[in-house]
Amino acid sequence: MKYTLLVTGPAYGTQHASSALLFARALLETEHELKSIFFYREGVLNANQLNVPVSDEFDMVRAWQELYLQYGVTLNICIASALRRGMMNIDDNKDIDFKLISNNLYSSFKMTGLRTLAKAILNSERLIQF
Repeated sequence: MKYTLLVTGPAYGTQHASSALLFARALLETEHELKSIFFYREGVLNANQLNVPVSDEFDMVRAWQELYLQYGVTLNICIASALRRGMMNIDDNKDIDFKLISNNLYSSFKMTGLRTLAKAILNSERLIQF
């Protein structure tokens, strides 16, 4: 079965992101196919490289990166949600003049629009929101 995941919760403060990560791993370890993971609203905070968990906390942002590196899952974040939260990847948005001098997104995450989410949903059999 083909799945798309929609993550709307931040990396810390709720269980949305951790539940999504565990579900994604379970899918990838079985015969199911994970088409993409789309981070929307507060979920885009999972891509912020300025998140620094304390030493005894689980590093959720790094865990998403490891999922990307191990399985090649596409990690899309909503550009509008990201910009509203002060997040930017200059390399992905060279045509937008925000006068920003640095990135705060990990390179494993790709800034996209809701159109990407719509296409992923059309190519999936199930959409699961966290």
